Amino acid sequence: MKKNSWFVTIATTLGFAFLYIPIISLIIFSFNKSKLVTVWAGFSTKWYAKLLNDPQILGAAWISLKIAFLSASLALILGTLGALVLVRFRRFHGKSLLSGMITAPLVMPDVIIGLSLLLLFVGMEAMFGWPAGRGLTTIVIAHTTFCMAYVAVVVQSRLVDMDESLEEAALDLGAKPTRVFFDITLPVIAPALVSGWLLSFTLSLDDLVIASFVSGPGASTLPMVIFSKVRLGVSPDINALATIIIVVVAIGVVIASTQMKPKKVS
Repeated sequence: MKKNSWFVTIATTLGFAFLYIPIISLIIFSFNKSKLVTVWAGFSTKWYAKLLNDPQILGAAWISLKIAFLSASLALILGTLGALVLVRFRRFHGKSLLSGMITAPLVMPDVIIGLSLLLLFVGMEAMFGWPAGRGLTTIVIAHTTFCMAYVAVVVQSRLVDMDESLEEAALDLGAKPTRVFFDITLPVIAPALVSGWLLSFTLSLDDLVIASFVSGPGASTLPMVIFSKVRLGVSPDINALATIIIVVVAIGVVIASTQMKPKKVS
């Protein structure tokens, strides 16, 4: 037992070191005075000041946040509707096909999704004149398409475990289906809705491949801008940007962890 415990401890330590040492070094070198990211030349915050005065980075960040918010919100609505159909309507013609189509983006390579959506948008523009070119609208549609699959899976798992007798009791007492949904079903599945929205927001904010296919001039997302910069070498201002993102995510995780802790009953 002791040998096994030592092995688990060493393996865990090495695993966490492999994951977090590069992140720690990135944070440290974001305060490096030198332009060379691997040569320490003293402490400085000038790269943060440069980052905050970079209109390209700020513009791309604002575009990414707008796209992520819109995509996550639309994906939440469509994914929830899909999950309700799959769970509550037990048998109908084409259910297996619908289930496969909803979950297909989960296993489909991003390159295939991006290419197929690009061809779709080009064909729609030729036939209907919409969408006119590639830009923010096409990115939102593309991100909604694959994010709704994640929402559907999360919400579907919550609906399957839900006690339907609560809804049946409310209906027996005379409540209308709409009232039952908003007063009973929605509060019960609320944690799954929040998780699905946050997951969709993160996936949209992080996406590079699909956005590269369906974006156009003036609609470069933050991952696209970062990727174009690092191809010429990592600069300290990118380290500063990554550090800010890490801090924001860490604060969000801490807040979520404190909210999820069970409260003591006095």
